[in-house]
Amino acid sequence: MQILGLPFLLFWLMWGHSRATGGKVNKHKPWIETSYHGVITENMDTVLLDPPLVALDKDAPIPYAGEICAFKIYGQDAPFEAVVLNRTSGEGVLRASSPVDCENQKEYTFIIQAYDCGAGPNGAEWKKSHKAVVHIQVDDINEFSPVFREPLYKASVTEGKIYDSILQVEAWDQDCSPQYSQICNYEIVTAGTPFAIDRNGNIRNTERLSYDKQQSYMIMVTAYDCGQKRAKEDVAVHIDVKPVCKPGWQGWNKRVDYEPGTGSKQLFPKMHLETCGGPLSGVRATVELQTSHIGKGCDRETYSERSLQKLCGAASGSTDLLPAPSPSTNWTASLLTDSGRDSDLIYRFDGRQAANVPDHVVPQNLTDQFTIATWMKHGPSPGLRAEKETLLCNSDKTEMNRHHYSLYVHNCRLVFLLRRDFTQVDTFRPAEFHWKLEQICDKEWHYYVINVEFPAVTLFVDGVTYEPYLVTDDWPIHTSKIDTQLTVGACWQGGEVATPRFTQYFHGSLSGLTIRPGRIETQKVISCLQACKEGLDINSLESLAKDIKFHFNPAQSVLVVEGEDTDSINTAMTKVSYINSRQFPTPGLRRLHITTSVQCFGEDMCLSIPDIKAVVMVLPPSEPRITIAGSNRLVRPAGDLRGPLGVAPFKELHITSTVMKGDSFGRSRRPGVMEVMHNLDYCDILVIGEELNPERESLEIHHSALLGKHLDATNSTSGISIYGVDSMAHYEQAVRQVRYRNWQPATLSERKFRLTCSELNGRYTSNEFNLEVSVLHHSAHVEHVNHMAAQPQYMRPVHQPLMIHSVNSHVSGAAPPAATVVIVVCIAALVVIVVIGVYRIHATHQEGSREDEEDVKDPEVDWDNSALNITVNPMENIRGAQALDEEVKEAEHKEEEEAEDEEHVGGMTSAESDNSDEEEEEGLKERKQAGKLVWDSSSMKY
Repeated sequence: MQILGLPFLLFWLMWGHSRATGGKVNKHKPWIETSYHGVITENMDTVLLDPPLVALDKDAPIPYAGEICAFKIYGQDAPFEAVVLNRTSGEGVLRASSPVDCENQKEYTFIIQAYDCGAGPNGAEWKKSHKAVVHIQVDDINEFSPVFREPLYKASVTEGKIYDSILQVEAWDQDCSPQYSQICNYEIVTAGTPFAIDRNGNIRNTERLSYDKQQSYMIMVTAYDCGQKRAKEDVAVHIDVKPVCKPGWQGWNKRVDYEPGTGSKQLFPKMHLETCGGPLSGVRATVELQTSHIGKGCDRETYSERSLQKLCGAASGSTDLLPAPSPSTNWTASLLTDSGRDSDLIYRFDGRQAANVPDHVVPQNLTDQFTIATWMKHGPSPGLRAEKETLLCNSDKTEMNRHHYSLYVHNCRLVFLLRRDFTQVDTFRPAEFHWKLEQICDKEWHYYVINVEFPAVTLFVDGVTYEPYLVTDDWPIHTSKIDTQLTVGACWQGGEVATPRFTQYFHGSLSGLTIRPGRIETQKVISCLQACKEGLDINSLESLAKDIKFHFNPAQSVLVVEGEDTDSINTAMTKVSYINSRQFPTPGLRRLHITTSVQCFGEDMCLSIPDIKAVVMVLPPSEPRITIAGSNRLVRPAGDLRGPLGVAPFKELHITSTVMKGDSFGRSRRPGVMEVMHNLDYCDILVIGEELNPERESLEIHHSALLGKHLDATNSTSGISIYGVDSMAHYEQAVRQVRYRNWQPATLSERKFRLTCSELNGRYTSNEFNLEVSVLHHSAHVEHVNHMAAQPQYMRPVHQPLMIHSVNSHVSGAAPPAATVVIVVCIAALVVIVVIGVYRIHATHQEGSREDEEDVKDPEVDWDNSALNITVNPMENIRGAQALDEEVKEAEHKEEEEAEDEEHVGGMTSAESDNSDEEEEEGLKERKQAGKLVWDSSSMKY
């Protein structure tokens, strides 16, 4: 017993028990509950069972037979396993063998059985329990956010209504449980919107919507599940507001931006007429461009009156009675000017201003044909019986009060008075011509032209002809020796009163008042002078329907379009455009006004279409910078100034213009400077200092220099003015040919001039280009070298390498060696300076000959060096002088080559000018040979 020990004892006991029970050790099956209910949270592995998993065996406490060794699960893909925790007590646990996802499966049902350990350690004769049903429920966690079913919701509402529900948004949640999968709340994220949303996602408006106030709304909506988890992404809801069907134009913008230089731009590319479905028989639309606040009624060229007349081809001889104030035209200095009008010269008369025109300006003989023209802006006169308002009056200066001719306004009638002299006619003849027109008192700018072909008088207003409605006759005026006075803005009463005074003052604005004797203006010139550079236009006329009819007023500020149906009228209105042909238009607003009338079948007017008011914004143009460049100093010998043609001070002049360009108006452009071409309207050359003395000098331009160009010129003792609308190239050519002469230049050392140019009557002006003409007088006979040591101030120093050689062998023994060297060096330096000075005089004179080579040769141009004697110390090294002479010749050769290149370029320029310039160029070579300077070294003594 002691040898076998405990194992033998246990075996003996089990054998004894087996014999007592009939020989069977594992007699009973394990026992478990018939059903179990469990709960597991998703993504966890522990299952909570009710009741707990426990198996009992009646064979206990027999080892193995009374112990529980396993629980086995039977079910299709059940992701669970049962584990025995205590074999003796039979306790077990049920757990997930793989992750459990509620969204994939919410419940599981399977079979479980318990197994005992059998009869022995090898598990033989094991027994299993009955089958028990296990039902597992998977508990959800809130792992998913709500998601909207649509990426964008759209709806439309009619203005003025309150809706219970405009539309419904819907969100869903992937969670499996009702708590987390249901949407419990919706919320509008966008603040300040007239909308609300309920728990079911129904959106309604909280106030009445207006199409005119806002045509669409974009709101953002979010959702919450019952676990208060918010949607990751909000959803957009687009709500369009539809207007209540109101007849009218739709799809147009209140403002249209116009960039200068872009040509014609459509004003209403998407506009259409809404008629609410009513049948129509005709539509008439009137588009009006209102530009009365721009310049003189619209955007016109703002050149001076004389430049405009030259541009339009008007006959010469016109007298400007309202010029800009200047020393020579000072009679307008006391008048009121209307500033801020984009360089337009406008005079405003308030009933207290008038001007006497000087006698030397007034045309003395108007003849039977003459023209009076003016811009006028005039309103109704106060009072029942208004006084006469005189624009222009020619009356007796003293003693009597006779009006020889006058132009005045009386009770919104324009009256022209013309009293002929008795010597011209001696019968009862027409004397007063009356016109009654709406334009006279509409407070708008109009262009009036009176063409007189006595006895017929014709009035043009804005290019339209009007005949007088009343003509009264009178006797001619008897001749007398009384002088007459021409006045503007009133009439001069010099006789029949105690004190001469002005009377019949004008109230209004005038501009460009001119009178031209001996000629009448043509219809073409009148139309050109008053033409607007902006207006309405129609693009693609060929695309319009056949039933469309349209017509413009003469100024193209009013367009009338007529059609039979809405489709054709819509197409026509989308073609209406604005155009401004000026290179530098006046910036600012232009108002648009559209009126529409609709005719229905059998009715005169069936629909009322509201008027449209919009604006065209003309953006500011890029302002040009006009630059005058060239040589600022001209040195010429006195003989050139005495020549028959004098000198051309501005021969090397260049005129350019640049604008700054950069990113603007949505276009991608690199900022920088760009050269542009445009016209100029005048260039003034003023004399700085004392005025010209006509007895000895002149500044003039030959008439041939202006041929083929739209240019004219006037000169006086204070300078010369070239005017007319023409290109910068033509102005450059003309200014280059201005000549200055002085036939007594002995006392003249210099003359200074200042050149300025303008575009658009001073709106854009150039820099002030100053030029100094220095006179080179001939030097006296030079007897000593040291007299030439100092350079004249008109010479520019030229630095040349000096070749100094030793001359000790030629020096007398009386002089010390060091002193001898100093003397030789000084003498050599003096000789070099003398030679260089003579060369510069020669080169300067030769350059002047080249610049004037297109002119007739000046007989005094030949170089006279007979009086030039240069004495040189014989101790000078001859070789040094020869080497220097070779360098001078080489420099002279290079300068002649450069002069030939300049002559070639000058030939190219003259080829672009007039025929007269080409004829002068033919004799260029002959004049060049005749005018070439001769370097005579025979008189130079060494």
